[in-house]
Amino acid sequence: MEDVLDSAVGAHFSGLRRDLRRLSSSSSLPSSPSSATCNGAADAPSGLASPAPRQPFVIGVCGGTASGKTTVCDMIIQQLHDHRVVLVNQDSFYRGLTEEESEHVEEYNFDHPDAFDTDQLLECMGKLKSGQSVNIPIYDFKNHRRCSESFRKVNVSDVIILEGILVFHDQRVRDLMDMKIFVDTDADIRLARRIRRDTVERGRDVLSVLEQYGRFVKPAFDDFILPSKKYADVIIPRGGDNHVAIDLIAQHIRTKLGQHDLCKLYPNVCVVQTTFQIRGMHTLIRDRDITTPDFVFYSDRLIRLVVEHGLGNLPFTEKQVVTPTGSIYSGVDFCKKLCGVSIVRSGESMENALRACCKGIKIGKILIHRVGDNGQQLIYNKLPSDIAERHVLLMDPVLGTGNSANQAIQLLRSTGVPEDHIMFLNLISAPEGIHCVCKRFPDVKIVTSEIDAGLNQDYRVVPGLGEYGDRYFGTD
Repeated sequence: MEDVLDSAVGAHFSGLRRDLRRLSSSSSLPSSPSSATCNGAADAPSGLASPAPRQPFVIGVCGGTASGKTTVCDMIIQQLHDHRVVLVNQDSFYRGLTEEESEHVEEYNFDHPDAFDTDQLLECMGKLKSGQSVNIPIYDFKNHRRCSESFRKVNVSDVIILEGILVFHDQRVRDLMDMKIFVDTDADIRLARRIRRDTVERGRDVLSVLEQYGRFVKPAFDDFILPSKKYADVIIPRGGDNHVAIDLIAQHIRTKLGQHDLCKLYPNVCVVQTTFQIRGMHTLIRDRDITTPDFVFYSDRLIRLVVEHGLGNLPFTEKQVVTPTGSIYSGVDFCKKLCGVSIVRSGESMENALRACCKGIKIGKILIHRVGDNGQQLIYNKLPSDIAERHVLLMDPVLGTGNSANQAIQLLRSTGVPEDHIMFLNLISAPEGIHCVCKRFPDVKIVTSEIDAGLNQDYRVVPGLGEYGDRYFGTD
């Protein structure tokens, strides 16, 4: 009967909070350079703060001793293979025992909140969230002391998993988390696992394990761990055996990682889902020492991905065809009325990818002369005569302040192209440019492969690509 009841219990979702604390870029918009130029100001601010890197997604995993927390963490890490994930164990932050405490170690409560150096844990987590590498202490469970000369170096990552029995106890630690998971496992199973672990891995005898469990472990669970269950966003019954719950959690995390904060603010902003392949190509084209042929090769690969992603967002009609076997296949028909428009000259680098995807597509051109980025002058445009009847793919590899993009979009609007028929394709975007375009033209869709940190004092995207046109056409 218990097995039947267990099998009917799934993951409990108590409302995953949408963490908007990281929308720092939107809160500082009025003082950004692009906002000033978009609003007609002629002068740039005298100084700009360095744009903050996007913070990693922090997951807290709590539960009683031997509940299967580490197993759950390992399974999540395996499913997030396309992202950099680090695991931080609360056990690493045990306070080292003094000589006097070591002599009476059987009297020491390792399951009490005071047994951990929470301040050091907060310091390390703060550095990781701000994009710094940290040295995590290594705790020797046999001698009950930290290894004074040994550390585990943890580098910058996309996801940080903080695991431990009391990670939900301190509000300061909870506030660091974007998602909180409680692993709920039967007490008898946890005790059996605890005995096996402490005798095999930590060199203790069974009687001492049972005595410690009765005196400290179970009371601490009742007093500190179980009450913290109420803070969990997700409760996983049966721990690592609950594959359905872990699959749902991994899918939720992938969705969050693929959705930039600006995508939540502006639904028409689409970022191509990152993989190690995409990140690797970005690493290559951003390297200032790359050769021109290699820059062109990997840029073309990324451009093709952006173009394909953009085409996937165009309207379609259902269509049935007869296959060579005589069967009916229900599919879709591509959007027929389509054209491309490149912003000269960098945008011309994207034309070949569009032609490779859309046979015989018409492509127009717009040339805008930029004076710094505080003023623009339309020099030349050549557009298809029936452009007002088409969906337009506007192309420029870099979206910086958004001023040139806005002028190009305004030109398309003046020719009769509906705003929701314009899609702006680029490789990288600055948040300032996205804000500028989306506020003025909220129905224009922006498709990009990465959103960078921001603009510097010279209105250059950072970390950026440099002068894209010069690098692509070999004129730098």
